[in-house]
Amino acid sequence: MMQRRSVARPATFRPMAAPVSPIRLLRHEDASTLPADDILVTEEPLEIRLGHGPLDARMELRLSVTMRTPGHDQELALGFLYTEGVIDDPGQVVRVVYCENVRPEERGNVVRVELRPEVIVDPARWQRSFYTTSSCGVCGKSSIEAVQAQCRRPLPVASPVEPTLIIRLPDRMRAAQTVFKHTGGIHAAALFSMDGELLLLREDVGRHNTVDKLVGATLDGRTRSDTILVVSGRAGFELVQKCIVAGIPVMAAVGAPSSLAVQLARGNGLQLFGFVRDGRCNRYSPSPTVD
Repeated sequence: MMQRRSVARPATFRPMAAPVSPIRLLRHEDASTLPADDILVTEEPLEIRLGHGPLDARMELRLSVTMRTPGHDQELALGFLYTEGVIDDPGQVVRVVYCENVRPEERGNVVRVELRPEVIVDPARWQRSFYTTSSCGVCGKSSIEAVQAQCRRPLPVASPVEPTLIIRLPDRMRAAQTVFKHTGGIHAAALFSMDGELLLLREDVGRHNTVDKLVGATLDGRTRSDTILVVSGRAGFELVQKCIVAGIPVMAAVGAPSSLAVQLARGNGLQLFGFVRDGRCNRYSPSPTVD
């Protein structure tokens, strides 16, 4: 288990945007058209910068821009750095703060992650341009091998999870989603214990962001080795990669996995379930035994 550590709470230089935004619209039903009020999920960019180098000669690297739902930005930045292999341990981070020396409209949307002086930053070894969007997958990677190289931590061995437990988890996750109840337009990721207890949930307009927020939230030392990750969308390659890097041995998705995601799951010992809805699910990994 990782050592517990504290990360300085980020300073806020403008009111944090709400996760939902009101909107006035026209509602068409049958032959009538009426004005109506509604609520949309908020989507704003978050830029992640790295502060690195010796104390007397600090440098800044603009690492990534991702579209996200405001909230838990510190967790998102930490989880992103961890699942992408930029940091190997949360102890390499001194603090995460919002940047003050930015344009007024950017305040609250730019964070700087301060790394310890001894942490070597070598962008060339990441082999990708870290510009992502809320729906981005493997795009931007220079090679599949570079992505698979991030999955260097062996997964803990977990007992096979019963499908009867898995099929109940998405409903439990949905019941705990607050923003989804108001907007119907947001992704979620949740961590469950092996007996189905909800441990942690995060919502975001970006499905990858939900997982990064979860991982970032657990870098304080909470165990992930005996948990189940449930995601509201499909199980794409990059989400499976993040799950494996985080050391979570079981993953369940409401949607379908991709062929490459299944390949990665089987190669790393991840128990992967898909199409978990309507009282059923498919188990894709480990490989089925042929009689």
